[in-house]
Amino acid sequence: MGRWRNGLGTLVVHGPGDSKATVPLEIATSYRARTKGLLGRDGLEGAILLSPANGIHTFGMRIPIDVAYLDRRLTVIAVRTMRPGRLGLPRLRSRHVLEAEAGAMASWGVEAGTRVTVDVREQPK
Repeated sequence: MGRWRNGLGTLVVHGPGDSKATVPLEIATSYRARTKGLLGRDGLEGAILLSPANGIHTFGMRIPIDVAYLDRRLTVIAVRTMRPGRLGLPRLRSRHVLEAEAGAMASWGVEAGTRVTVDVREQPK
């Protein structure tokens, strides 16, 4: 947890008991990367983490997406599915936003109260 850089990693969804789901993750931390997000894409393998962020929009998106708002401890505050052309209201306690194709988060077990962690993949120098 803490400061990430633009890059790749793995999202680990901590489910009931010791169950875990691992998901390929893109990390977008710069203003430019967060602003672009999923705009113009027809799909996504895994998820994208926008940080810092407390709200998003889907103007210019081609697909409906799942949006999870995360607090500073990476606990899910809320999950919403948004169609293209919508404005999501900011969440006051949200520090990060996770986006994925619509329906993906339910299959990973992401819901309010779920805790996630981020494993960052080392970038080649």
